[in-house]
Amino acid sequence: MKMRFATRAFIWSFVPFAIMLAGGFWFVQQRVQSTVRTGMRSSLLDAHVSMDRMRAQSELQNSRLLQIVGENPSLKAGLQLVISEPKSKAARLTLEDQLREIAETLHFDLLLVSNSNNTPMAGILRVDDQLVTVDIAGWKPPQKGLFSFGGVAYQLNSFPIDVNDENVGTLSIGERFDLTQFTTPTVLSRLGKVLRSNVPNASPAEVESALGACGEQVECETKIAGESYLTLVSDSTELGDGYVLRSLQSVDSVSGPLHSVLRHVFFVASFLALLSAAAISLLSSRSVAGPIATLVQRLRESEATGLLPDFQTDAATIHEIRELTETFNRAANAVREGRDNLQQAYLEFIGSLASTLDARDNYTAGHSRRVSEYSCMIAEAMNITGEELEVVRMGALLHDIGKIGIIDNVLRKPAKLTREEMALLQQHPSIGRRILEGVRGFQAYLPIVELHHENWDGTGYPLHLPDVTVPMCARIVHVADAYDAMTSARPYRSALSHETAIQELKRCAGSQFDPEIVRVATGTDVVDHLHRHTREAAPTPRLISIIK
Repeated sequence: MKMRFATRAFIWSFVPFAIMLAGGFWFVQQRVQSTVRTGMRSSLLDAHVSMDRMRAQSELQNSRLLQIVGENPSLKAGLQLVISEPKSKAARLTLEDQLREIAETLHFDLLLVSNSNNTPMAGILRVDDQLVTVDIAGWKPPQKGLFSFGGVAYQLNSFPIDVNDENVGTLSIGERFDLTQFTTPTVLSRLGKVLRSNVPNASPAEVESALGACGEQVECETKIAGESYLTLVSDSTELGDGYVLRSLQSVDSVSGPLHSVLRHVFFVASFLALLSAAAISLLSSRSVAGPIATLVQRLRESEATGLLPDFQTDAATIHEIRELTETFNRAANAVREGRDNLQQAYLEFIGSLASTLDARDNYTAGHSRRVSEYSCMIAEAMNITGEELEVVRMGALLHDIGKIGIIDNVLRKPAKLTREEMALLQQHPSIGRRILEGVRGFQAYLPIVELHHENWDGTGYPLHLPDVTVPMCARIVHVADAYDAMTSARPYRSALSHETAIQELKRCAGSQFDPEIVRVATGTDVVDHLHRHTREAAPTPRLISIIK
């Protein structure tokens, strides 16, 4: 039976075109899949780099804290006593009490002291928010890296303890190795056994079985709980011998929706192409290129301004473009909400730092908050607004953070300080700067923390800077700090009245304080606000900053 020419012509015209379309779709799908995997690989690598940077900053901050704690004379004396009397139970209990006080103050999960031979002498462990002593017999923890105890992994960091330039031991701190800090599903294993996993909908046994097929491969694709994952070993994080950290990303969740959209677009485009190639080209150029060009233009504007735009979905005539704009709008809203939440968490963190310092003694309760309020009153009266006002607000909250490094014997002394004790206390601005200068985002507050005790005539501390060489924000906090100090009670004297404090500020203008700031601070409006705040303050006595 001979096939009609029209049929043959249709087949010979349609089949090659259909094969070309199918081949083109297959090629595009492969390229998209390859691009998706490349993007996922890049995303995992970026996550590793980001986490390494965060961990490096955390280790730097912990190293500074360790250095400060390691210089604690009581800790050194306790360690030397245990070394000289290793069988003394009282000496060991004394050293453990010192470690417990340090862990409570700095919120460490594990604190360990070893002798110069790296033999553990005493250890404190946080269990269910309680600090308990642990049996350190047989412990051989590394000085840096991961250490497992009781089914929990801890990230250790150590610092030598020296006495008269001679090493007598090592102080090690440990923080729980928390997988929630990673932005992608993560698995921690040791010698092939899964220790921790946050892969959704999969038990550790399933994860361990799936990753067993990867062996020692750095990059591997496997299936867990019926879902395909791309895994990548973090090779830049120092975890210790035998520990392996793998980041995972779901291939199905990333590529599945994209493949679905591609198939839909292919079938629609194929049908329309068979009807009229010219019409498809015309319609495509007007209905696809136009919205995409608008998206690209808006995204370029967003790149210049740093603000994520909202797209009008009604203007898109193609379902996929409209779906893309709706998805982007949802993603943009999520990013904005995340940024707002991060900003709120940032503010709460600063408040927590200030509250942590004030909580060391009943006399300091509320001091940082009041100084921040007084500073903002003065700054607003000087027409300081916007970001600069926020710098004053937050810097004032943190101005005494360096007192974390001052021992309680000096900070909480119920009598006037000796010259040596005063010199030690006057180190707190420099200590505060060292604590905060390694924390990203706190750079704007460093002048206030370091220079809020510099006097107008150059007699202050720690740098003895005169007049306008001290930033305006630090000079404002200096005045507010002095006012709160004078109107707050000390253990050895009563608080001065509001009127006496104002007269004292005026008397010291031009010597201790910036005369212009004092003029504004003692103006009618500011004085009324300060007086009201002073009268509304709680009557309990407070230990205030030394303002000399």
